[in-house]
Amino acid sequence: MPVKEKTPLEHLIKVLHLGEPSAYRNHTYINGESLYFPTGRVYGGQVVAQSVVAAARTVDEDRLPHSIHAYFIAAGDIHQDVLFDVENLRDGRSFSARRVNATQAEGPILTAIASFQKHGQDGVEFSDPMPENVPDPETLSSAKELMEPYADQSAFANYYATKSAFDIRHVNSTVMLGSDKTAKTNDSGCQMVWMKVDGHADVPQLCHRAILACGCDQIMMEPIVRRAGLSFMTPGISYATIDHSMWWYRDVDVNQWHLYVQDTPTAAHGRGLSYAKVYSQDGQLVAAMSQEAMIRVPRKK
Repeated sequence: MPVKEKTPLEHLIKVLHLGEPSAYRNHTYINGESLYFPTGRVYGGQVVAQSVVAAARTVDEDRLPHSIHAYFIAAGDIHQDVLFDVENLRDGRSFSARRVNATQAEGPILTAIASFQKHGQDGVEFSDPMPENVPDPETLSSAKELMEPYADQSAFANYYATKSAFDIRHVNSTVMLGSDKTAKTNDSGCQMVWMKVDGHADVPQLCHRAILACGCDQIMMEPIVRRAGLSFMTPGISYATIDHSMWWYRDVDVNQWHLYVQDTPTAAHGRGLSYAKVYSQDGQLVAAMSQEAMIRVPRKK
């Protein structure tokens, strides 16, 4: 019988599984393969998610990631594996800190600090409420549906239509295909996006949190592009993530819809800052994140 081809979600879970670790002094080395991405460069969300999993291999099982702060050093090659060097910085009574350096043959591509907390600790608790009267995700068009007509014309459209492990649904108009003229007029980058995995992920909580880190990178740059009156189809546009920070506050279930409430406060010198609050469909604020990106367009003659 022919071997059944893995779905994009199954392939993502396999990539996050990583290889067998080896230890030397205070360091643990773990190998990971790369996902396809149409740029030919390693997708940033992939290497951040893998860094979370690699660091987690070195802490007690009752400690889950609560934050990661990552800098992207250089573009990675999707045709090469990634080597994760995890350094044990500290193990305290409640928290564990790890430094992760991700490298390929040409050198480093990412460096990150990840922190883990013993799960279920008590303390102060509050959160901003989820916005009201947000359209249900089932009433919105998916990125797959929007991109499918262009799949034969664009590698990016084909990726979102057939190869993405995520179901992405914009409450606002998407900036994948064109600029948001209303946002430009109002000088606003506010947007809301529903997202979940396309399929079912039967994985532990660690992997749910890593998958959330992987998925969010697909939309974190959009508020900057939106407020600038651009789109990812703007001729000559170039962009890259500079750094990414993320905090988890409650358990995540990536099989369920999550609402990303996003905005951007500023951009200058070809750099823009965006942030997001992530809500489960029942209204819990489960995570928050921020990202700085380089976005450039050619000067008009």
